[in-house]
Amino acid sequence: MSRAAIRYAKAILQKANQNNTEAVVFGDMQSVYKTIEGSRELQTVLQSPVIKANDKKEALLKIFSGQSEATHILINVLVDNKRAPLLRAVAKSYIDIYNDHQGVKAATVITAVPLTSELEANVMAKVKELTGSDKVTLKNEVDPTIIGGFILKVGDIQYNASISNQLGNLKREFSKSI
Repeated sequence: MSRAAIRYAKAILQKANQNNTEAVVFGDMQSVYKTIEGSRELQTVLQSPVIKANDKKEALLKIFSGQSEATHILINVLVDNKRAPLLRAVAKSYIDIYNDHQGVKAATVITAVPLTSELEANVMAKVKELTGSDKVTLKNEVDPTIIGGFILKVGDIQYNASISNQLGNLKREFSKSI
């Protein structure tokens, strides 16, 4: 995350705290992040130097018309300061900062196939054991190149139990012995 995105996220969180709307804005930021992340066209519009600032602002305010006043203020400020491309990063930073303040730990598990509910429960138990937190959000990413097993990321910790990692270790051991 860029420093600017973090500063904007902290500012919007401070404003939301003053109005007791931090949870509402959290929902907004999740929506904003998912919308921008899922739309190449919107990402292109935000990045484009050719599209006028007023057109960007108008488009964003229409797309996010159902969001809170704080989110509309953020959009206005970002566009006015020629920082519209930061909107996705600001939303992500807000989500991370909010979760951190709430004691929510975010974990990512990368598997070769989508998680079953049974495996998800086992992963959640492991994350709770590692973090000591009952508040955990789990994101599953599918990457067939890991062949099998999983890679678990929680904060700075990464636990790699993938087949591709084990095969790589075996290859390195054979290379050393030859």
